[in-house]
Amino acid sequence: MGEGLLQPMHLVVIFAIALLVFGPKKLPELGRGLGEAIRGFKDSMKSGETGSANPPESKPAGERPEPPAKTS
Repeated sequence: MGEGLLQPMHLVVIFAIALLVFGPKKLPELGRGLGEAIRGFKDSMKSGETGSANPPESKPAGERPEPPAKTS
């Protein structure tokens, strides 16, 4: 049947469906959030192996600084 679950054509179809569902403006934010989640998972796995109780400092995913308040 197929040699692998995710062949290049499958990835193209998945990306096209994601583009239709989320739109081109939302995809970079989703990718960034997914990357941060994977990076956080890897960091927690590494800190678990070394026995360190102090996780690395990082900002929560999706948190944005608030703009300054307008004083008029």
